[in-house]
Amino acid sequence: MENLIESNPKIMLGKPVIKGTRIKVEMILQKLAAGESIEDILSQHPRLTRVQVLACLEFAAQSLDADFIYPLVQEAA
Repeated sequence: MENLIESNPKIMLGKPVIKGTRIKVEMILQKLAAGESIEDILSQHPRLTRVQVLACLEFAAQSLDADFIYPLVQEAA
């Protein structure tokens, strides 16, 4: 699935997108986090495939698979 995501400075300011589209990985992840199903996303973007949406999830997982731990900062109440 790795070649389904690309980052090109000439497309969407270099943000990762689904290859051959201007659909940002970030947007797909935000929709999933908001509770939309893969089927919802596919109906909104009929040219996308389930494999492409799953590639976004794999990209996110691989992005976090590093030796560096990102601390979560919580604002004081």
